[in-house]
Amino acid sequence: MNKYISVILLLYLFISGCAHTVKNVTTEKNGALYEETLPNGLKVFVLKDPNAPLAVFQIWYNAGSIHEQVGKTGLSHLLEHMMFKGTPKYGPKVFSKLISRAGGVDNAGTSRDYVFYHQKLAPDKLYLSIELEADRMRNLLMDPEETLSERDVVMEERRMRYDDDPQSLVYEEVMSTAFRNIPYRWPVIGWMEDLKRITRDDLYAYYKKYYAPNNAMIVVAGNIDAGYVIEKIRAEFGSMPAGGEIRDPDIGEPEQSGERRLYVRKEAELPYVLSSYKAPNISSEDSYALEVLAGVLAGGRSSRTYRSLVDEKRIALSADASYSSLEKYPSLFYLDATALPGKSIEEVEKALYEEVEKIKKEPPDEREVQKAKNRIEAGFIMGQDSLFFQAQVIAMFEMLGGWELKDKYFEGIRRVTPQDVRRVAQKYLVEDKRTVGILVPVKVRSEK
Repeated sequence: MNKYISVILLLYLFISGCAHTVKNVTTEKNGALYEETLPNGLKVFVLKDPNAPLAVFQIWYNAGSIHEQVGKTGLSHLLEHMMFKGTPKYGPKVFSKLISRAGGVDNAGTSRDYVFYHQKLAPDKLYLSIELEADRMRNLLMDPEETLSERDVVMEERRMRYDDDPQSLVYEEVMSTAFRNIPYRWPVIGWMEDLKRITRDDLYAYYKKYYAPNNAMIVVAGNIDAGYVIEKIRAEFGSMPAGGEIRDPDIGEPEQSGERRLYVRKEAELPYVLSSYKAPNISSEDSYALEVLAGVLAGGRSSRTYRSLVDEKRIALSADASYSSLEKYPSLFYLDATALPGKSIEEVEKALYEEVEKIKKEPPDEREVQKAKNRIEAGFIMGQDSLFFQAQVIAMFEMLGGWELKDKYFEGIRRVTPQDVRRVAQKYLVEDKRTVGILVPVKVRSEK
């Protein structure tokens, strides 16, 4: 997934004081959604879909990179790697082997806001996921030598994904320059100097603090027996003690009072510009119009930036805009473009801003706005055909504070008018709130 493109949608149910009471919460596309909160705080959601040939198991932890500290970045992602290194009961690599032998697949992912682990397998094999995930929630081995070895793997991953990828490096530098306080300012993978210093004790302390039932949520979906699944989860997870209370950092961002500009000199073929603006998350009513604004500016080949910079002016290889409101903290609205050979990046950057200024002066027509709204909603509706996506939607909106946000999100998108799009462009896409990163290609000296 592109690192500054929107994470797709979410859904959450918040329940308190309902231990050992299974409730039929709502009817989804093909079946019923049940929920329960165990006495130790573990939230469980079961989506029964009678038409699904497979089942999906997902466990989410409120343990993304926002929970790290200066000097200890990269812990969340490294711990994701270590979760596959075994427990006293199931040795290294046994987890994935057992899932594979059962005809399933497994994987994991870490973001700024959370980390999740998932498996897709036959409904009658779900007990494997439940047993294995319960075991590694609290019994991870974390051998010191294995930890150091996996740390080296992550460091190499960082070199490949960022240090050796010029545009990714620009993105990383823009994020760290745009934010002064919010923990989005450091990369999920961590700074290289921090990775070098992470110890086994650092990682184990992080694991013990954040990998607890009251800081986790399970989502299971498929043609399954909801009663059996919940009983099995109770049996495997229910006896675990709750950990300490985990809260997201209560942090605000200082006001930005002038443009920030940086240059990255790196071996590359073409110049590149990434311009970012401070923007709110879904807690703000303006977020819906900003989503539509991004769609108007960069919704495919017929969008404004692509049509102007790539097709008409022929100064850019690519031109894009992106924004995601579905994050815990306010984030950024992006414009970016890659210059064609022989074209100056200054000309390309100026052309991007010209498209923004056009909208500030005159709102887009109703057809453009409706097209952008349709694209946003269609992406979600098509995703509903995926059982994995349905489960992911439940979990992601849960992380933002309530499953009702799903309906609120689409109601907000549908309410956006051309005047709203113009208004948020004028309010947020201003020079003094902008952070710009420029990739300046350099040639590598050939050895004689």
